Amino acid sequence: MPSTLPVMTLPNVVFFPQALLPLHIFEPRYRQMLRDVLAADRAFAVARLDPSKSGPGEPPHRIATVGLIRACQKAEGQTSNLLLQGVARVEISRIVRERPYRVIEVRPLSSTAGGNRAQLELARLEVMRLLAIRRRLGPPSPKGLTQFLESIEDFDTFADVAAFNLCDDDECKQRLLEELDTRRRLQLFAEQLKSEIAVHRLRRKLQGRLPDDGIVNN
Repeated sequence: MPSTLPVMTLPNVVFFPQALLPLHIFEPRYRQMLRDVLAADRAFAVARLDPSKSGPGEPPHRIATVGLIRACQKAEGQTSNLLLQGVARVEISRIVRERPYRVIEVRPLSSTAGGNRAQLELARLEVMRLLAIRRRLGPPSPKGLTQFLESIEDFDTFADVAAFNLCDDDECKQRLLEELDTRRRLQLFAEQLKSEIAVHRLRRKLQGRLPDDGIVNN
């Protein structure tokens, strides 16, 4: 892991290790960044913009994820489409420079299990159970994602891929990214799912027999 890396600071994007993030590169600063990283180690970080911080520039959250470019294709007008795979959590120590694109100094972070295998398996099964309930009550999950999650044996990878793809709350996603205890991360995600399920159930109760497009008439 390089000690300094370019970073994209994006609103409403929380990137996780092992996740796959498609990106469309069009800003001049990021086109330059892409040329440079493709000529080097193909790695850069993605940090979520922190709306709670005031001041000039684009303040990032302290914890971000470094990704590796797995595929890159030129598009129209000097833009590019790429696929970034997360490889590691990092803590941003400082911003090294802002021009021509932002470069940060980082410290790699490692997860801890937070429990034995049996405890982690119970936490994983609870998340899967709650995801199934939410899927019945709310919008469907991306096709094939449930089967893919069931095939993941590593608990840390499962927690990160599930959170990236199926957590709809950006603030919660950032908390999950910052939680290094894998068991606790699964428990926090389960708590978020329970809250969402309660909202879906209340909505169904209030909706009664009205169709989805007629709920305003209730």
